[in-house]
Amino acid sequence: MILETLKQNTLALVFFGIACALLLASAVGLVLRLRASKGEAHSTIDNLNARINAWWAMILILGGAFWLGQTAVILLFAFISFQVLREFISVTYTRRGDYRALLWCFFFFLPLQYALIAVAWYGLFTILIPVYAFLLLPISSSLGADATRFLERAAKVQWALMICVYCLSHVPALLTLDIPGFAGRNEQLIVFLLLTVQSSDVFQYVWGKLLGKHKLAPAISPSKTLEGLVGGVLSATAVGAAMWWITPFAWWQAALIALVINVLGFFGGFVLSAIKRDRGLKDWGSMIEGHGGMLDRMDSVSFSAPIFFHIVRYWWV
Repeated sequence: MILETLKQNTLALVFFGIACALLLASAVGLVLRLRASKGEAHSTIDNLNARINAWWAMILILGGAFWLGQTAVILLFAFISFQVLREFISVTYTRRGDYRALLWCFFFFLPLQYALIAVAWYGLFTILIPVYAFLLLPISSSLGADATRFLERAAKVQWALMICVYCLSHVPALLTLDIPGFAGRNEQLIVFLLLTVQSSDVFQYVWGKLLGKHKLAPAISPSKTLEGLVGGVLSATAVGAAMWWITPFAWWQAALIALVINVLGFFGGFVLSAIKRDRGLKDWGSMIEGHGGMLDRMDSVSFSAPIFFHIVRYWWV
């Protein structure tokens, strides 16, 4: 009886724990602002507080979607995909001949991808974009009769759809998995994925500031260090292992999975940083105060989500 009650209230307990952590972070931010900056403007501390405030908003939105149910979660991630796709395309070189292909991306393949998740059509959801979209989009662009940098333009549109829609759609797709003995609790897999990967980003930043000496690739990401990478991945792996109780995994399985998705998450951020530098950008946008654009928060998730989905589906379904 006690075990069943805990299972039913797992999400509430997790969000309560997150709220406590954010309250502590907010208190620390306030103390730093009052003491270190003496109430005056201080770029680093102001940025920290802006990030904490943004985390409050993101957690409240995610918690609200969970409370409303599966459809709300799918719609939330459809909106996130729309926003990150818009951010990606807005800095990508396109021409008039690509407009038809972009319409296909935003108003056909994106909603259809999430509709397939809503009806749990795994067979089509997994191949819609890698097969059908990848063939249709360059055909559509070629009908614009514009051969200028055609290969580059077609590849960028395909890459944008793959990262921003296909990869991110694997987050709500976790809700469709039928895991024996875990019915009705798939939202906890989303919580495990997001908390583990996002905590890795936070820990990488913290360890990098505390111990960072050896730059990984300054031309791509000036702030990333070897110490930050190792410390962040190991710390977030410990977080994942500590959350084994909200998953169908044993603690050691949770640790191994967390290690894999943290490494993939790091390279997701690294690859998207390389694209930003190529475009001469610091951030993908300014939608989330202190964080940049939506894609700045979802870059690591875009690489880790498909891997996590298929690990769970292969070994637990």
